[in-house]
Amino acid sequence: MFEILKAKLEALGADAWELTELHEKRWEFYFIRHELDQNRYVNTLTYEVKVLKSIEDGKFIGSASGEISPTLSDEEIDKTLSELLSRAGLVKNKPYSITSKPITAMPETKEIDVSEIAESFLEAVRAVKETESEDINSYELFVSEKRKRFLNSNGVGYTCVYPGSMLEIVINARREGHEIELYRAFRSGACDKEKIEADVKSALRVGRDRLNAVATPELGDIDVVLSTADAVSVYEYFLDNLSAGFKVRGMSDWEAGKPICEELSGDKLSFEVLSRLENSSYDYPVDDEGREIEDRFIIRDGVAEGYWGSRQFCEYLGIKSSDVLNFRCTGGTKTEDELRSGDYIEPVEFSDFQVDSVSGSVAGEIRLAYLHRGGETMIVTGGSVSGDMSETIKTMAMSRKLKQYNYAVIPEITRLRGLRLNGAERK
Repeated sequence: MFEILKAKLEALGADAWELTELHEKRWEFYFIRHELDQNRYVNTLTYEVKVLKSIEDGKFIGSASGEISPTLSDEEIDKTLSELLSRAGLVKNKPYSITSKPITAMPETKEIDVSEIAESFLEAVRAVKETESEDINSYELFVSEKRKRFLNSNGVGYTCVYPGSMLEIVINARREGHEIELYRAFRSGACDKEKIEADVKSALRVGRDRLNAVATPELGDIDVVLSTADAVSVYEYFLDNLSAGFKVRGMSDWEAGKPICEELSGDKLSFEVLSRLENSSYDYPVDDEGREIEDRFIIRDGVAEGYWGSRQFCEYLGIKSSDVLNFRCTGGTKTEDELRSGDYIEPVEFSDFQVDSVSGSVAGEIRLAYLHRGGETMIVTGGSVSGDMSETIKTMAMSRKLKQYNYAVIPEITRLRGLRLNGAERK
């Protein structure tokens, strides 16, 4: 099928094209308590096609993308590709090219031992000690071997094989006739047993504490400590503001070679793009456009060093770069005790948490948090935190110790100063 699509694209007369074959073999396991209820094997094969068309003798270029199922007939494939080329002719972008640099650093393709990964997850979950009041209701495990094959009209191609996993788990907590359910999802490449076990234990504690929580008071300005996966959104704010797409569209005023903040008094962030990251579900050193990803800094000690993004927008900026799949953030100078001192609130479960990369708006609706005030700790629920990231980064503090969340390695604890706590107490 791959060769058929290649031949049809060449015959179609597209000025350029990119073709990606995605083959996923997935094993799924469904447990009630710790008893296997059912399992199944899923084998999927899809093709993604992007065509580019020169318009008005090269004055503009248009593009269109689509997915093609291997079950389509020959006539249906021809029709789909023709429609893509027609759609490409309706888009008028400033000209740009596709990748032509050959890939030189692809690692050896290795088979994925799915059974070993699955067993590691099961061992981690079963190692968690449950109680009469907090236990595991059910969990679902999905472990995949993913094979990606890419080729473009310039002859640039690669094949990579990598694992992808997701554990979904439902926790029950009960007290005095009252019971709640708590859902968690953990995504990774392979399995880090110690991390999964610790995360499930933490979920059990959260379930227990939810039953003892009181309404969040209205306190106004307060420091917010983040120690969960929600903190990744904070660091993606920095990533987005150095994307070539944001820069070209005028959505970011950050400049390479300049500090990301002129009035910085907190920790100086360093943001490193990684070509490989063990246990990431994106652990391969080439992006979706066939460009090799190099280990490099886009922020070093609080100073922007460069941009990243699609081939199109990188060319518009006159730079050579790639997409970002995995990253590591460092620069924290604080210990856990320093970051957890004084008055602050530490939300450990949000119903929603977002950092808007354009406006800098920070907003999160609290399901469970620990409020530390005057040397005492309250378990609270309800209310929200809000603020402005463009101001918060001036005094942001980070731990020296790091933690990995799938594709992101970030400080284990992040303290955002001067956010606002909106309470849930009834007047």
